[in-house]
Amino acid sequence: MSNLKVVLFCGGLGLRMRDYSEKIPKPMGLIGPRPILWHLMKYYAHFGHNEFIICLGHGAEMVKQYFLNYDETISNDFVLDRRSRDVMLLSSDIDEWKMTFLDTGVKASVGERLVAVREHLSGEDVFLANYSDGLTDLHLPTYIDYAVNSGCTATFLAVHSSNTMHVSQVEDDGKVNSIYPLTESGLWINGGFFVLKREIFDFIGPGEDLVEEPFYRLILDRQLGAYKHRGFWAAMDTFKERQALEDLYVKGTAPWEVWKTATTDRA
Repeated sequence: MSNLKVVLFCGGLGLRMRDYSEKIPKPMGLIGPRPILWHLMKYYAHFGHNEFIICLGHGAEMVKQYFLNYDETISNDFVLDRRSRDVMLLSSDIDEWKMTFLDTGVKASVGERLVAVREHLSGEDVFLANYSDGLTDLHLPTYIDYAVNSGCTATFLAVHSSNTMHVSQVEDDGKVNSIYPLTESGLWINGGFFVLKREIFDFIGPGEDLVEEPFYRLILDRQLGAYKHRGFWAAMDTFKERQALEDLYVKGTAPWEVWKTATTDRA
């Protein structure tokens, strides 16, 4: 399925990066010269999904101004005529993107933000949604086909956590009988990258988040699915995680930059 609308949740406070995100909203955290939001949108656009509904809240003005004053020369080759000062771009990032910017409230939950943009999804049987703080090398068309054919109302990307914390088993007397990295626990976490059907709105009550009550109802109805991805996935919740993504970008080994492959890979 090509050209599905993509809902991007960009209004949260990002409390785990509080000192940073008080000034810069988390989706605007830089990886190289561009924010993680741009990298994510570039990923979706590579697969033909270039119509974005951006749910704004905290830092809304910064997100809007970034795209209103977008500078193509930062990430594209160009020719500058010094006499006329004319700039001729040799390539373009976002010419084909259509972006709808909607203020969905500073304190709104993800579920409330989704409900707030429902009218902009009118007529869409299936759409995509994302927390706007993670990146992956996932082959998106395969995932979407899986989600649509599963019959589930909502599907999320299940990944292994990259967190460096350890899991321990503690007995009643306080003695620890095992400890091992969370990455080796075998647990699958919600990595976002949702594929949602329009029926999702039937499961969201007033003031509810997306994952808590609605997903519980979906589970009871056997309508919640997960797609296990063993490849690259990383979130940008902390300074350390942001630096790790920056290091991959600087080394030229960023797995999420699927648009740099030789062929266009669309559904």
